[in-house]
Amino acid sequence: MPVNNSSIKAAHFALWHSVTFSMKGLILALVLALVGAQKQDLEPVFHTGKTYLYGYEGLILHGLQGKGLVMAGVKLTCKLQISRVSRSDHLLQVQSPKLEKYHGFWPLDSFTPSSKLTETIAACFSQAFKFEYTEGRVGSIYAPEDCPVLCTNIVRGILNMMQITIKKSQNVYELQEAGIEGICQTRYVIQDDSKNNRATVSKSKDLTDCQDRAVKNMGMAYIRPCPTCPLKVRNVKGTTMSTYKMKYDDSGVLITFATSEQVYQVSPFNEPEGAAGMEARQALVLVDIKSTPINVPEAQLQNQGSLRYHFSEELLQMPIPLIRIKNADGQLTETLRQLVKNNEEGDTKEASAKFLQMVQLFRLVTLDQINSLWEQFASEPPHRHWFLSAVCAAGATDTFQFLKQKIHDKKLNIWEAAVALPLAFHFVTPNKQTLEVASSFLTCPQIQKAPMLRILVYLGYGSMVNKYCAQPSFCPNELLQPLHDLAAEAASRNRAEDMALALKAIGNAGEPASIKRILKFLPTFSPAATALPSRIHADAVLALRKIARKDPAKVREISLQIFMDNTLAPNVRMMACVVLFETKPALPIVAAMATSLLTDTSLQVASFTYSHMKALAVGRIPQLYNLSAACNIAIKLLSPRLDRLSYRYSKVIHAGGYSHVYKAGAIWRVYLMNSPNTMFPSDIITKVRGYYANTATDIIEVALRSQSLINTIRQQNIPFAEYDTYKTLKELGKTFLGWKELPPEDPLVSAYIKILGQEIAFVDVDNKVIQQTIMSLTGSSNWQPVVKKAVEEVQRGISGRWTVPAMVAELRHIVPTVVGMPLELSLCGAALAQAVADVDIQLSPPLSDNFRPSQLLETNMDIHADMQPKVYFHMIAMMGINTQYFQSGLEFHAEFSANTTMKFDARVNMKEKNLKIETLPCHEEVELAAVRSEAYAISRNMEEADSEKKTHILPKGEITNISNQKFQSSEISSRAESWKQRNIPSVIPKGYQQGSEEEHHDSIGQRSYARVFCRKLSSLGCSACLSLKSHNSAFLRNTYLHKLVGELEAKIVLKPDHTDADIEKIQLEIQAGPKAASKIIDVASSGSKEEEETSLYENIKAKLKKILGIENVFKVANKTWHHKKRIHSKVKTAVTDLWVEPSANPLSSSSSSSTASSADGKEPENKHENEEIRQFGKKHGSSSRSSKGSSSSSSSAGSDSSTICSSSRQDRSGDKHCSGDSEYPNQQAHLPIYQFWFKPADEQDSQREVLNSSSSSSSSSSSSSVSDEGISTAMSQPKFLGDSKPPILAAVLRAIRRNEQPTGFQLVLYADRQPIGFRIQIFVSSITESNGWKLCADASVINSHKALGSLKWGTDCQDYHIATQIATGKFASHPAMQMKLVWPKVPSSVRRTARWFYRYLPGAAYMLGYSQRQQRGPSRQTTMVMALTSPRTCDVVLRLPEITIYNRAIRLPLPFPSSPGTLTSTLPSPDWDIFSQTAFSIIENLKAHCSVSQNVITTFNGVEFNYSMPANCFHVLAQDCSPELKFLVMMKRLEESADLIAINVRLASHKVDMYVSNGRIQLKINGVQTPTDVPYTPSSDASMLISSEKEGLSLKAPEYGIDKLYYDGHRFEIQVAFWMAGKTCGICGKYDAEKEREYQMPSGYLAKDAVSFAQSWIVSEDACTGACKLQRRFVKVEKPVAFDKKVSKCFSMEPVLHCAEGCSATRTVPISVGFHCVPADSTLNPEEEQMRLDQKSEDLVSTVDAHTACSCEQQSCSA
Repeated sequence: MPVNNSSIKAAHFALWHSVTFSMKGLILALVLALVGAQKQDLEPVFHTGKTYLYGYEGLILHGLQGKGLVMAGVKLTCKLQISRVSRSDHLLQVQSPKLEKYHGFWPLDSFTPSSKLTETIAACFSQAFKFEYTEGRVGSIYAPEDCPVLCTNIVRGILNMMQITIKKSQNVYELQEAGIEGICQTRYVIQDDSKNNRATVSKSKDLTDCQDRAVKNMGMAYIRPCPTCPLKVRNVKGTTMSTYKMKYDDSGVLITFATSEQVYQVSPFNEPEGAAGMEARQALVLVDIKSTPINVPEAQLQNQGSLRYHFSEELLQMPIPLIRIKNADGQLTETLRQLVKNNEEGDTKEASAKFLQMVQLFRLVTLDQINSLWEQFASEPPHRHWFLSAVCAAGATDTFQFLKQKIHDKKLNIWEAAVALPLAFHFVTPNKQTLEVASSFLTCPQIQKAPMLRILVYLGYGSMVNKYCAQPSFCPNELLQPLHDLAAEAASRNRAEDMALALKAIGNAGEPASIKRILKFLPTFSPAATALPSRIHADAVLALRKIARKDPAKVREISLQIFMDNTLAPNVRMMACVVLFETKPALPIVAAMATSLLTDTSLQVASFTYSHMKALAVGRIPQLYNLSAACNIAIKLLSPRLDRLSYRYSKVIHAGGYSHVYKAGAIWRVYLMNSPNTMFPSDIITKVRGYYANTATDIIEVALRSQSLINTIRQQNIPFAEYDTYKTLKELGKTFLGWKELPPEDPLVSAYIKILGQEIAFVDVDNKVIQQTIMSLTGSSNWQPVVKKAVEEVQRGISGRWTVPAMVAELRHIVPTVVGMPLELSLCGAALAQAVADVDIQLSPPLSDNFRPSQLLETNMDIHADMQPKVYFHMIAMMGINTQYFQSGLEFHAEFSANTTMKFDARVNMKEKNLKIETLPCHEEVELAAVRSEAYAISRNMEEADSEKKTHILPKGEITNISNQKFQSSEISSRAESWKQRNIPSVIPKGYQQGSEEEHHDSIGQRSYARVFCRKLSSLGCSACLSLKSHNSAFLRNTYLHKLVGELEAKIVLKPDHTDADIEKIQLEIQAGPKAASKIIDVASSGSKEEEETSLYENIKAKLKKILGIENVFKVANKTWHHKKRIHSKVKTAVTDLWVEPSANPLSSSSSSSTASSADGKEPENKHENEEIRQFGKKHGSSSRSSKGSSSSSSSAGSDSSTICSSSRQDRSGDKHCSGDSEYPNQQAHLPIYQFWFKPADEQDSQREVLNSSSSSSSSSSSSSVSDEGISTAMSQPKFLGDSKPPILAAVLRAIRRNEQPTGFQLVLYADRQPIGFRIQIFVSSITESNGWKLCADASVINSHKALGSLKWGTDCQDYHIATQIATGKFASHPAMQMKLVWPKVPSSVRRTARWFYRYLPGAAYMLGYSQRQQRGPSRQTTMVMALTSPRTCDVVLRLPEITIYNRAIRLPLPFPSSPGTLTSTLPSPDWDIFSQTAFSIIENLKAHCSVSQNVITTFNGVEFNYSMPANCFHVLAQDCSPELKFLVMMKRLEESADLIAINVRLASHKVDMYVSNGRIQLKINGVQTPTDVPYTPSSDASMLISSEKEGLSLKAPEYGIDKLYYDGHRFEIQVAFWMAGKTCGICGKYDAEKEREYQMPSGYLAKDAVSFAQSWIVSEDACTGACKLQRRFVKVEKPVAFDKKVSKCFSMEPVLHCAEGCSATRTVPISVGFHCVPADSTLNPEEEQMRLDQKSEDLVSTVDAHTACSCEQQSCSA
């Protein structure tokens, strides 16, 4: 059917129209749906013409977690009227404010109204406040002009509840929102209930995550925060949570209800449950809406800023009771008078409180009032001292200005000013006014004239700038200008003292703007600074330390360049290392430092840096985690090269710890910076740094620097410059190209001290002062009158009262609360030191006019002394609200006091060697020392001072009853007891293993604890008591904070002991010399009533024996000795020596191997270390390597070697000793160190080696003796020295009683010195016959290898006994020392101490890197063996009753003597003092030795190399290169024999030649032949001695620096003095320990090899007349240079040996030489090039031939 086209078009149009209509409808429906679903506008609005009435309540509570503790707080309730007056302006009227305080148990107790304070608050709310409010955000706030800041902040707290930031498109979001706390991270959650036209908005703030936080810190400028530490470490945490309920109306949203809650938790010890809290709550409720608007205030309102909390610019109230100011100067006068009165009465606690009140009052008075008070009290010394101390501590602008005026007007003496200035600069509040006053100090004429005051002022000014610039990001340049001007002036005038002062002051300021000024004093950045002393360079580097805290990247870059600069002095580079690590460098920089150290030529710098890295690597401080990890990687790279350096090199000593639980720790470091010119550290810096939470504080730092001090001490009047040697060395130096003598160093001793990172004082003592001091000490024409004057001053006596008060600290941390009141965390402390003394001294006979110090040895001195020193410290910590109107919160008070009284009469008879002291007994109770702490909840009101409430946080109560005791079942108790029995070591006998439960109480679960421990000293009529009291809240929560909350007290009290016969006086008399015995007899005779018995004893010895009761002591000892002798005689055949015991079980090889394989000890794996030990062991190995034991039925042979084990070789611990045919080191190769046994040096059987195997420890119980026979033999054998020797000292301490016999103690000391030994005996006994208690001490040195000691006490010295022995010998073929301690019987207190020691010993040993092994030994014996495995390492084995602790290859700080005879010689030495011998040997090892033997040369630094000397050419072996040029030693090889050498010594005016002729050693002095068989000493100079020794000659000239020189024709050796370190040169080196710079040529250039180095020290001679035909010439080569491949001509950096002109080389040697290259077309010749060697670069290194022998047949020389 045909279709009409028009119909089709009409249908299409209709379809399109219908679809279009449908799409439009759909779109419209979707739009309507989206509009309906969109969130309504939640921004709160207030309508114009209406007044909104709200009820408001703000509450703040302070307290601790836990029920039953007192809390304190305040509550503010009021009514609010809010009215909108324009688009953004609103009015707020506060009506009916009511302030109430809370003090009690929350929530049981009720609030207490404070009517007067309410009136004060209501007065400032009488007018309306205006604020801007748009879209839920508060803008500027306007308040009446005279409105206090506190009231404005309360309004801010109210308006803060209306601060809402709404995002229309989100219901949950986070943002940084401004509020009263600042701009902090805020999280919103919106719940919209549009059906009911309501919405709920919740928001929370994290107060630890703020971009711009409102906080004020005072006194914390020196506490550095850690920006990289995690936030979880914070000890102060806070959050705020708010909830809003809103109601929709016609044109917006209305806040109908709002609450806000803020919580701050302060955890001093970072304990989750140990926190003090502040909780602030707000509630805002809509009450009514009125149509009447608020009247606009007529008075002009002032813009007070935004919602951010404003801190009051007024005086901050200290955390002490409020002072109502009525008449400030009158109150100050009264307080000062009361303060002086309290101090004179000894009431230090009240005096300390009054002192803090004075400080508070001085912050209120004006300058005129201060001057008026000064005029009143300046002439009264006690008041004057307290006045100045309080003025310094006040820190206000007027007090600072007052101090400046008085110094300017010369009202203060120099010592008063020196004490006041550091305190004033430390406590002053830095602001523009005080900084202006401080700058005027710098220009004060009186300060400029006194160098000490000038130093203090400049350093203090730098500290003030640092505190002022600690907060703002930009520090004004005008503040630093005075310091920069001082530095510029000092540099222009070349004043080193002012340079040091300027740099130290700039370092105190610590501002990056000073970096450019500092760089001008560093040669790396300023060539002009090269001429400055190295100490100025070091001060410049140290000035960067504090700047690194603000600009670490810049300081890191600078210090790294200084560290890499090899041209600087080592100590400057080490200072740069310290600064560099202060910047906390990352791994790349630490790795770069480590890489540079691998090739660094200064071992001092390398050792210091490596040691510093090791110290950082072991640290566990969170702030240094990244640095510690980087250093751990670096030391692995450096340890093969630097780990074995001795303490001759610079080191860093580190000790410290960190508690991750409590987030606190401390470190102590000592920087020892050795100088190449001294054997000992030239710079010593020690510092203590504390870490707490996210902060670090440098508590104290002390430094000492010495330069050329030894030269000053050694200086003698020897005219070195007038001698021929001086002139010869000057001429010789000209022949060496580039040679220069060492520059002179001015002797200097300097020191500085830093407190809290600020340098407060330093002193530089130059040569002039040092010389004056040495002259006064060593003797000058005026020193005797000085001594006489000092003695006369002492005779006049000392009388007076001295008091030193000081404010120790004042720290404040203030944050706002949502209520608008400040939350303050503050710490304030005051210290008081007091001394009252009255000392009178009389001399008889009086001093004569021609006084000599020797007269003092013949005078009698009577001393009457009455001294009362006292120290008191009071600290107050507060958390709460602290304003000038009221205080509410928590207070913690801690006190420490120490007090003693010393009143005595003394008489000293120097001629008779008698001292007698008499004092009175204690007649009243005296508190010697006490520590107390209390915690309070406080509420104070300025308007109602009488209504102060101060209550203990923990109410007082009785000790809890049995219901509070912990329940424990009998089963658990028995298990615990059995566990204790298993773990108690056998060092404690079983009879004493039961503890006394009655003596100690568990404080957990109890409120109170009280205990008094007293020790009665009846003989002295007094008792010493330790009193401990505790009443804390630990029963609620076991945290440190709860343990401190309450009352704690610990004190030591001396109480009188009232007896029937009171003591009149206590007398101590000491008599030395021959009258010692008679003194004891006189004392005994005076108190004895049986005079007839005295006649029975006709000699003094017998009398002393009876008086001391020694007969009873030795009577018992004889019985014991004879009994032991019979026992030992039975087993004599089995015991072969004193150090081993019989054994029943043989030691098989299988048991040995099993024991060795089961050892859990760690063995060293360092091959180099083992090689060092092996080489050393070869020197000390026994000459007898095997021993043949007799065969017995109990012996067995091993499978691998014929080892024989005797049953008689088992020690007391069950270990057995074997000897075999194999070499001893092979026996010990597979045994751990704890199986070796010590062999004494004086053991008779020297062929037997002893090994100890612990395979059989079960037989240890068979040992019945607790000490070996060696100790018992020497100590038990009775021998009373009084039988043959009189006592050398007697002392009697007695109490003189009224009508009674005296009581007390007497001491007698005997000594017996023998050629090979020494023995002393001490006897202490009661002077009362009825008391048999005695103490007997006996110590003896048996020979040069053994010393014994014994201590016995009790009845006739038989109750308790301790013995010890020290012996030298061998331990596994190494020289060793053994220390043994045995305790047959000791008191229970010692056993308790041993139990405590055993508890911590394994852990301590593990932390120190020691290994342990459970190995049972004698139950009452401890042995420690230290074996010297090399001069720098030792092994240690400590054997305890149940455990053995050991370690190998322990590094020693100093090299010990390596001679086997030093420690292990079995021959008796005439000198028994092995300790002095060892010390002497150590010192000798530290001295420098240089030797030449054939072709082997060993330098002073121990570097050994081979060198074949050209014949007939003198070489400079050693010479003095200091400006004194004292000596020269040259050597040459004789042509007739390659083994013969000749030496020439130039010393003073002497020319000494030693050579070999006709097979005999010849000696010529100044060209004259001198016999060698007679010692030679020149008549003009007795300081030189030449004598024959062994096969040769020795020369000694210690005053010239040569301790000893030895020559025998084939071998040469020289030893120089300590003070020559770093001052020598020649082939023997510089004696500076810098082995990497050993091959140093005369020009200072480092040779490429040993041959070129030695050839550079050949002394050139005339080619015709001299025997040496070798001359130095520069070598030229033409070859392409590596970097540009162009033909160049290159000249050697140093000349090379060539035969003289006309001579030809017959022998050559290849050497490596450095070349400097120039273009081939250059016209410069080698001589011109070499004129500036220090400016030329080394372009290539090539090998050339040096001539060593010449043939001169064609040489032409004029006749």
